Amino acid sequence: MVEVRYFAAIAEAVGKHSEELPLPAGATVADLRGALAAAYGAELDAMLGACAYLVGDELTRDRATVLTPTVDVLPPFAGG
Repeated sequence: MVEVRYFAAIAEAVGKHSEELPLPAGATVADLRGALAAAYGAELDAMLGACAYLVGDELTRDRATVLTPTVDVLPPFAGG
C-alpha cells in the first residue's frame, strides 16, 4: 500500500487530501499515474503530467522513480 497525499488543484480534482492505493512493491511514479488515471480519468492524467512528486526526500518528475510508502503529489503553485 502507498499513501498518496494530494495538494491544491489535485486535491480538488480527486475530492480528497489523501488515500491509500494498493500498489505493489517496486511500483514507480508511472504506475501511480496509471492507477490514478484509471480511477479518476484521463483529464487527471494531464494534470498529473505537470506535477512534481515528493518520494521520500526526493522531489522528482521522473516517471521511473520507485515509490516510497508515502508520496506527495504537488501541482505547480502560483505565487504572488
